[in-house]
Order: sequence, then C-alpha cells, then structure tokens
Amino acid sequence: MSSKSNIIAGLDVGTSVTSVVAAEVRPEGDLVILGVGTSPSQGLRKGVVINIDATVDSIHRAVEQAEKMAGSEIGSVFASLSGSHIKGFNSNGIVAIKAREVSVLDVDRVIEAARAVAIPLDREVLHVLPQDFIIDGQDGIKEPLGISGVRLEARVHIVTGAVASAQNIVKCANKCGLAVRDIVYSGIASGTAALTPEEQELGICVVDIGGGTTDLAVYHGGAVKHTSVIPIGGAHITNDIASGLRTPISAAESMKCEYGSATTHLSFGHETLEVPSTGGHPPRILSRSVLAEIIEPRIHEIFSIVQKELVRSGCKDLLTSGLVITGGTSSLSGIAQAAQEALGMPVRCGKSLMGSHAGMSGLSELISSPALSAAAGLVRHAANSRNSLHIDVGQSKIARRIKNVARWIGEHF
Repeated sequence: MSSKSNIIAGLDVGTSVTSVVAAEVRPEGDLVILGVGTSPSQGLRKGVVINIDATVDSIHRAVEQAEKMAGSEIGSVFASLSGSHIKGFNSNGIVAIKAREVSVLDVDRVIEAARAVAIPLDREVLHVLPQDFIIDGQDGIKEPLGISGVRLEARVHIVTGAVASAQNIVKCANKCGLAVRDIVYSGIASGTAALTPEEQELGICVVDIGGGTTDLAVYHGGAVKHTSVIPIGGAHITNDIASGLRTPISAAESMKCEYGSATTHLSFGHETLEVPSTGGHPPRILSRSVLAEIIEPRIHEIFSIVQKELVRSGCKDLLTSGLVITGGTSSLSGIAQAAQEALGMPVRCGKSLMGSHAGMSGLSELISSPALSAAAGLVRHAANSRNSLHIDVGQSKIARRIKNVARWIGEHF
C-alpha cells in the first residue's frame, strides 16, 4: 500500500461511531475524497474516552477501511474533540500599531493579547477564532493588513477543552500508528462541512447531534460567535427505547434507525414493527406510533435546551438563516419539523457540501451522510490549515514561546 505526502485524513471519534475520511489536496486547494471508513465505537461516553483499548480498536478498524478504499496508508490525522468539558467564550485584545500601518506582526500581537486570559491549568486553548478587527474605532474590519491607524483591536472567540480529554484522543491515535496534527472541536468541524459562506455571513447555528453529546456552533458575519456542548445525544434516545419497550440496546438502535420518528405528527397509518424481548420471551408487534411517542419527548428536550442556550448567549436574534442539524441523529424522520416547531425558525438537515462548487471531487458522494459531517469538515479544515490561527493541543505553550521570541526579535532588531 502506497503512502502519499499530500494525503490528509479526518478522524471523528464519536460516542457511537468512529469515522475516518481520507482525501488528497490538489495544488489549487481542492479536495479529492479517496476513502471513507466507519466503525462502531465502544470506548467513549458523552464524547470522552473511558476505555483506551476499545477506542484504539475502533480507530484501527475505521482507518483500515479508509486505507483499503483509498489504496494509500494514512500516517497522520486531524482529530475531532467533543464532550461537556468544551467551553467557548469571547475575548478582546488591543495593541498599538507599530509602523502606522497594520502588519502581520501587529495581527499576531493583537490575537495574542486577546487570548491572554486566565484559564485553569487542566484546560487548554483549542481555537482562537478571529471575529473582526477594529482600527481607531472603525469596526467590522475582516482583513486589517495594510490599513493605516494607531490602535488595533481584535474580537475573537476562544474554545477551550480539558487537556486530559485531548491527550487521551491523541494517545489512542498514536497507538494506531497515527500522528495527530491538530485537534478540532466537533461543532466547528461539522460547520465547516455543512454550512455555506452565505449562511455563515447571515447568521446560522449548526447543531451536531451525536451519540453522547449535541455540539453547537453559532456563526454570524462569517465568524464563530458562540460554541457549547449539550450532554445529551442519540444514545439517550436508544436507551429510552430500550427501557420503554423492554428490548435489548442493539434492537433499540436498529428500530430507531429504521422506524424512528422525531414527531408523532407524521402519519404512520397501520404500520407495525416487531420488537424483540429480553429474557427469552417471544417478540411483540407494536404500532410504529408507539416508537415515535418514546422518541419525541427526548428530541423536544434537546431542542428546548438548544433554545435556552441560544437565548442565554444572546445569539438567537442573529440566526437569519436559522438552524442546520447534522450528526447521525439528524437522519431521524421528522426531526427538522420538530426543531422548527420548538425553535420557531427555518431548519434544514445538513450534509457535507459536495461537488466542484464545494471544492470537492472524487468519491465525494460517500460523505453525503450527515453522520460524516464532522469527519468531512476535518479534511476541509486540514486543507485550509495553512491560513488557520489554530494552535495544536500539547504544543501550544511551546509554540507560543517560540512565537513570542520571534516577535521580540522582529520588534527590536
């Protein structure tokens, strides 16, 4: 199996499924999707690793599947991270413009000033995402380079996560022979894949409903304004079905995927399904509407919490384009309708943007499933990483020190 230096891979280690997308970056920046691999995930709970060996096994199987399809070895990955430990907040930085004209050095300094906030020792900065710049009181500036002025301000969104959680993902990938080149918050990865630039500019919220968590990322003015994680996901729906129908977890998951509905408002007619029983009892025949009655309250709970989070953050009025739902649970029948009723705004189920208009070719149809949005977003993030202000987990302190020394040299010599 060959190894190509221009092969990049996204690794989304989820609570229910581990996904890998392998792609080749063309010189013009377009992505050619080469392979996709998925594997059931058993080693995580609510987005956090609780079993190293089970997680390693899941990653290994997904990577192996993607390698066979791509015909090339995967040596490094861009990995996603989720969990209730993820926290996002906005910050400001102000510096004097050195040469009366904004340079790259000035932008670096103001971003560094914005990120100079106190965080606990057990947490690490994952992203520093610029929102806009202000020069001498003039705000809304996206590209400050070359503009004359004396004072430069930056508004940024900072995403932090638990160091231990990130290190465990890195450790599991390393045990599979993979180097982790970057760690990306799952909500931002999904937004990168599922949102258009127009939606990000007008204002939109991506809601990635995974197995153990629901990740939120709000965009407005082309920048991230808010991020948060809700510790409820599709696995909770599966558990509700298993409990309510007294059926094994595996059977509950199958019924959810094949017959599940997020709302009881849909017409099921006289549709029935066979429900396996536990303890050797014979299976039962139930109406499909009974399954919907179990699922609907949990879906309503998720979107009620999303509503409260958007109101609390002050972002609800920014969402001109409404909401986009991604993640495996977004495949539930009627989920867009349920979300629209709960939130009172336009809602669509998102999938990875594909085709030449999205800068993707090759086997791009393989990543059309909303469940693969995060993994697809990771390879898009990788392709754009040359222009990213993201700082690697585990290397950020060293990188900042090197950057600070280089900046001091540049300012004084």
